[in-house]
Formats: sequence, C-alpha cells, structure tokens
Amino acid sequence: MSATEVHSPGRDTAAGTVDMHFEVDIIPVSDVDGAKEFYQRLGWRLDADDAPLDGLRIVQFTPPGSAASVTFGTGLTTAAPGAAEGGLIVSDIQAAHADLIGRGIDASQIWHGPPFPAEARQPGPDPQRTSYGSFFSFTDPDGNTWLVQEVTTRLPGRVDAEATAFSSTADLASALRRAEAAHAEHHKRAGRPHLLHHSGQDDNWPAWYAAYLAAEQAGTDLPA
Repeated sequence: MSATEVHSPGRDTAAGTVDMHFEVDIIPVSDVDGAKEFYQRLGWRLDADDAPLDGLRIVQFTPPGSAASVTFGTGLTTAAPGAAEGGLIVSDIQAAHADLIGRGIDASQIWHGPPFPAEARQPGPDPQRTSYGSFFSFTDPDGNTWLVQEVTTRLPGRVDAEATAFSSTADLASALRRAEAAHAEHHKRAGRPHLLHHSGQDDNWPAWYAAYLAAEQAGTDLPA
C-alpha cells in the first residue's frame, strides 16, 4: 500500500462486500525519463523506479495527500501515450493553481460550471466556492490530462459519517479555516463576540469545531 490506512478489516458490513481501495492507475507515456522529470516537478512523491526484467520499467508517483498512485514506464500498457485522463481533488482550487504555476506547470485558467462540454465553462472559481464547482486542468508532456476539482464538502453517502480523516496537513488547515469562519458566524447569530483565543468565552469551541469538520466531510447537516 502507498499510504497508511486505518479501517475495519475484511468486510464492509453496510454494503456486504469486501473492502477494495483504489491503489494505482497506469498511464501511457512515450518518454519515461521526461515523464519522471515532469511528475517530480509537480511535487509528487517518487515511490519507485525499478527495472526488474529486460523491457520492463516501473515508475510510480503519489500525489501529496493521496492514497492512490500513478504508474508509468515500459512494458506496462499498450495504450497510446496521452490517452489517459485522471481527476485530482483539492480543498483550495486557487492555492493549488498557484502552486502548479509556481512550479512552471502550464495549467489552464480556473473555471466554474460543468467541466464538459468546454463551451459551458465560466471563467474564475465558483462565486460561492460551492463544493465540486471549480476546476482547472493540466497535461503531462505526452498529453495525459489531469482535471483538478475543488471539493470541500462531500455529497451525502460519499464518505463514512463515523470516520473523519484528512489526507494532509494542508487539507486539515484549510478545513480549520472554514470551521473558524463558520464559528464566527455562529457567534454572530448568538449575539456574542467571536473570541477564538479566549477559551473562557467559549469552552465548547473544540467540540463545535470537531462537529463541523466531521459534518462537512460527510456531507451531513452542519452545526448551527
């Protein structure tokens, strides 16, 4: 496994099926070393570059915070280079876009609206920053396409409501900033000042934050 996971072993009792965790996607490339340099420039973690047999080379990268990896090399697939399309989820579309531009990646402009067809796209991030509503894309040197989408609140049923996890410290920090903003609005509705750093004014703020983070991730009702 490319990431440490904590889950109930063996069987998903709710669905009655054996747990299956998406692990690796193979993408076709024409120049393995060129692709390796590109994905290193993205800041993705290099997990392996092995050639166990003649005519076989396996290069694996994992995006930051991801439990799934991408693999490319020689002798792995008959698909045409550039034929792959993949999706990446981020919690802050503008920060992710700025990071890639800063790394010299030729990313598209951010847009909102449906990702397809292209004619339906509207410039800029979603005005309300609606979860699932903002996108940009980029391609690797062979033309394999990555669609980047901002997701802050999952649709109901997409994640286990009893399990809350964050794949990176950046995702957790972004969620905490949203929780802080929501907590400030909560205090305004209650007619109290928002004094985050004076815990005596709100001894229950850790529980409120925890409830907000769990509900936002599970797509259930947020605390009032």
